[in-house]
Amino acid sequence: MVAGGLYLAGVVSLRIRGHRWPLRPTLGFFLLGLGSYAWVCFGFLGAYSSELRWAFTTRIALLLFAVPGLISLGKPVALTRIVLSGLPRRTVDRMLRSWPVRLFGNAIFAPLFACAVFLVFLTPIAAVLRDSTWSEWTITVLVPLAGMLMVLPMATHTIIRTSLFITAEFLFAFVELLLDAVPGILLRLNDTVLDHAPAVLGKLPLWFPNALHDQHLSGDFLWFIAEIADVPVLIILFIRWTQSDRREAKSLDELTDEQMEELTREHLRGPRA
Repeated sequence: MVAGGLYLAGVVSLRIRGHRWPLRPTLGFFLLGLGSYAWVCFGFLGAYSSELRWAFTTRIALLLFAVPGLISLGKPVALTRIVLSGLPRRTVDRMLRSWPVRLFGNAIFAPLFACAVFLVFLTPIAAVLRDSTWSEWTITVLVPLAGMLMVLPMATHTIIRTSLFITAEFLFAFVELLLDAVPGILLRLNDTVLDHAPAVLGKLPLWFPNALHDQHLSGDFLWFIAEIADVPVLIILFIRWTQSDRREAKSLDELTDEQMEELTREHLRGPRA
């Protein structure tokens, strides 16, 4: 509700100034972004998150990958930077250039962070998190925020990278396709219940899977979501690479013949001792 209220306040502020924020990102923010968040947290996955392993892991994976990606369709960072001015605008810009945002928005760090989160599902810590009330609220708030720190800097191009760095990110993203699959594969192929959670007391619905099958379903969904989530990242990195290459080519075209010759001689001489 807070995010939706702030977004609406930004749209209304622009309208008062005589500007109009496009309808498409507004619908994307509320229907797809906040709508998916409500569906994941308050729908089936949220209701059975403490009883079903696959509901718990699927919920976290969607909050980390899908929900932030859909929220980014509303361009909340662009709206914030347009609405604000003066000191608030400079504060937001400093925050976007801060090291935590640069770290989480790095396509090399993001898959390592996601893999570390998913590896928790292979330990008894997962059972503790499923049964704890405080972790329920913490996951609901902190996991989407971590996902937004990973998605928004890449989606909004707030961090300028060289084409060489983006190429390295692009190549590592292909490695991520294999890396993110590891936790899901281990959950699927293991024949012992890894979280050692005690059996749920009371009468359960007939459709509930047993503990081992529940773990296997958790691995299936986690593997699928992790692999699908890599596709938008690859697309974003490809767009960033083409834009960076175009920007660097334009800067070279603006050089005079003398500057180009000097640059070529410096390159041929190589680094000085």
